[in-house]
Amino acid sequence: MGDRITVCATCREGAGRALADHLREKGVAVRLVECLNACSAPLALAVTGEGKATYLFTGVDPEAQAEEVVAFAALYRDAPRGEVADARPCGNLRFCLRGRIPA
Repeated sequence: MGDRITVCATCREGAGRALADHLREKGVAVRLVECLNACSAPLALAVTGEGKATYLFTGVDPEAQAEEVVAFAALYRDAPRGEVADARPCGNLRFCLRGRIPA
């Protein structure tokens, strides 16, 4: 399994599906799931990779932050063990980070 972003399909009345489509168009591997159990702060997404840290983001604005998610995917791809040391290139997405689970 390579790097992948898991997006909640039901958050924000289906906006997760639109975000997933946008990410796919940018070459990002995406998996849609019905719920990431972060309903109090939609939209939720997780960034994972084999042997890498996992990141959970909530409160993501799928329209305003779609390119920030793409930027994070690129940083994550290039980060050893998935540990992104400086997320400033991702704009405000870094403030949506709720947790990082080490590899």
